[in-house]
Amino acid sequence: MDFKEFSNRIDQWDQRIIMKYNGLGGKPFTIILRFISFFGRETLWLFLIAFYLFIWYDPFLLAYISATFLTGLILILVIKQTVKRKRPFERFEEGEIIVFERKPTSRSFPSWHSYNVMAQGLLFGLFFTKSPIICILLFLLVIMVSFSRIQLGVHYPTDVIFGCIFGIIGFLITLYLTGPLIYKMLTYLEQFVAYEIQYQEINTMLISNIGYLLLSISIFFAIFLLTFYKKIMKSFKKE
Repeated sequence: MDFKEFSNRIDQWDQRIIMKYNGLGGKPFTIILRFISFFGRETLWLFLIAFYLFIWYDPFLLAYISATFLTGLILILVIKQTVKRKRPFERFEEGEIIVFERKPTSRSFPSWHSYNVMAQGLLFGLFFTKSPIICILLFLLVIMVSFSRIQLGVHYPTDVIFGCIFGIIGFLITLYLTGPLIYKMLTYLEQFVAYEIQYQEINTMLISNIGYLLLSISIFFAIFLLTFYKKIMKSFKKE
């Protein structure tokens, strides 16, 4: 069997699986999966990066979460733009695939959600918990988020499988390269800060410095707008 035939078989399997599981479980299960899918979005991780920078400064957490995110952003973006695979709803006839969330505009391969939940899940599992139960829950979360992308009609199975594989690769790059690099950079920059740095506690500047408070609010509001920008613009157009 040559590569072209193998590729065609994989593509046929992709189409068969997404047709089988798209919308599985009806409306209640779809609502649950839409919520679970949120854990793979960039919104959660951007909020955590902002939180550990402006609210509860922790250079270690900030360095490794942001390194995992930035590594994936570069890795997944390059692959998406290179492969340029169409989304399932773009290839099937209208009505064959139902999209149960806002239609993504990026390319299909690989899944950004699967990358995020796998890479960040491994990060939290390794550094931030010693509990086998939590590790199992993180593993189940990876499976549920990845499956949700198929059930919601926005990804093929191979998209999420390779999203998880690249998540493992991104985690290893973070662990041995980008994470330590960003952590060293943060600790180096700390010596140039004019005020006393407060570690792993609520930053009192949120109360004592109105400028710092406004800056923090602006950052979180910008993340919120980035998340719901298209939805907000769509509602304005309807009006």
